[in-house]
Amino acid sequence: MRALFIQHDPASRPGLVGDALVERGYDLEVLTVGRSIDDATWDGDFPRADEFDLLVPLGAIWSVYDRRAVGTWIDRELDLLREADRTGVPVLGICFGGQALAAAHGGEVRAAASPEIGFTTIESDVPDLVPTGPWMQWHSDVFTVPDGGVEVARNAVGPQAFRLRRNLGLQFHPEVDADIVASWVELGGAAARADLAAASGADLDTLLAEARAQRSRCERDVATLVDGFLREVACA
Repeated sequence: MRALFIQHDPASRPGLVGDALVERGYDLEVLTVGRSIDDATWDGDFPRADEFDLLVPLGAIWSVYDRRAVGTWIDRELDLLREADRTGVPVLGICFGGQALAAAHGGEVRAAASPEIGFTTIESDVPDLVPTGPWMQWHSDVFTVPDGGVEVARNAVGPQAFRLRRNLGLQFHPEVDADIVASWVELGGAAARADLAAASGADLDTLLAEARAQRSRCERDVATLVDGFLREVACA
């Protein structure tokens, strides 16, 4: 079985979600979109959805609606997500990927009232599919649930998960471990550190210590999420 991860910037990695899929028999392929952390332009080709058994569009520092940044490829990615839906290929969208999944099917993506950064607990209607966490958050946009979709989880900021046929869109980052958090801040530099301090009141060392302390629990929640997705959504 083949799973395609769509990497929108150099700091996006399959992480714990990729590890869980490998343990369940998937071979991972990564499609890199965007030239660098400063340049999102890309004119490469997306594959056909039906070449894979699962698509996982990852997070990004960009916004879905920022045409100046992502205009060279975002429409083609949204077309790929709609093609996956038409052909029955399951999609697990993570943060930017969840926002793109919502936008592909008629939802709205807009700036949040304030960025959400750090580990937060969410309210889940189906904890066997989307555990309550706490999950790592790092985003400044939110999505609305597309028509026909069902909101599965939320918090005060907005929807945190929705299900639509064989699609599951997430606002949070289940893939993240301490190494990924460190790479985000390294690539984002002073601006990322300032955002972290402003949104959560924490510094990088505190966040990394929490990520390490949460590792085992995160792995268990990711296992529940991936198993629930494969059982309840991908096979719907």
